[in-house]
Amino acid sequence: MELFTFDDDYVRRLRECDRWTEEHFNSYFQQFLQIKLSRRLPSQDAIDDVRQTVFVRVYQALRGPDGGIRDGRKLGAYVNSFCTNVLREYYRTGNRTEPLTEKHPEVVDLEDVVKALLSAEEEEQVRLVLADLPKRDAYILCAHFYDQRHPDDVCRELGIDRGYLRVLLHRAKEKFRKRWHRNVTRMRSDETDDDHPSLPN
Repeated sequence: MELFTFDDDYVRRLRECDRWTEEHFNSYFQQFLQIKLSRRLPSQDAIDDVRQTVFVRVYQALRGPDGGIRDGRKLGAYVNSFCTNVLREYYRTGNRTEPLTEKHPEVVDLEDVVKALLSAEEEEQVRLVLADLPKRDAYILCAHFYDQRHPDDVCRELGIDRGYLRVLLHRAKEKFRKRWHRNVTRMRSDETDDDHPSLPN
């Protein structure tokens, strides 16, 4: 699907129930959620249920008292985070069969850590890399990219100023990038070994 660039004006129109913007938003994210959920849920009925819940919650948040999101450019990540949360709730209910398993395709020549953090197809690999990072680095990356926390809130929790937060965020990105490429290299090596098993003696 072709990526769309969102902005604050787009989000404002969504909040104001602009018909064209709502139609575009629904059509665009119907496709996005279908792609993501089809890899994780066992049936189209389950996909439709989760997708509808995501739309309801996103609209409620955007039109709530606090407006839901501060930076319209991150609307895609915002919807993705709602989808992830709804999926977790769905799994916890137990009212499902196990989701279909599928080996996620690897990202080749990753240039930007943001792409990895927001890529639905690489979610499991991202989780593993984050778990391998020092706790503070993982916290900063999740707060910034997944939860979209305001920098001032993160600074207060860590007892630092914005300047130092930028330094820590940069360092955390670099650590993530290095571990990501290390994992990709390891996966390639494992696949090569599987394709060419050793002959028995």
